[in-house]
Amino acid sequence: MGRHVIGPVAEFPTGTRRMLVVQGRPIGIFNVKGSYYALKNSCPHQGAPLCVGTVTGMTLPSAPGEYLYGREGEIVRCPWHGWEFDITTGKSIYDPHKCLVKTYDVTVEVEDVPEVETYPVTVESGTIVVHL
Repeated sequence: MGRHVIGPVAEFPTGTRRMLVVQGRPIGIFNVKGSYYALKNSCPHQGAPLCVGTVTGMTLPSAPGEYLYGREGEIVRCPWHGWEFDITTGKSIYDPHKCLVKTYDVTVEVEDVPEVETYPVTVESGTIVVHL
């Protein structure tokens, strides 16, 4: 798969997402607590645009009578039928071994900024002087 620049990190704060079509594939890019993830924007159930669904957390394993909630911002819920998927792995919350969404690698790279050569400049007796 090719390399596709999405944009600067500064324009993609924590908790945001962006839908794109890359090489004809609809994908959603998510910033989850400063880490970036990409999922195919299609629910495996009936093809709904998964990545536009609600981003939420989930109840966690706990003792009887306890209800622990966590993983806020890591779960996306399909807007059509409510199927939930882990944004960080693409796995279904209900059946993580058999039902999943295609994921894509995302990296943050240092942008190559071309350097501009500069020279010292002084003012001597009212005259500007460049020193090469």
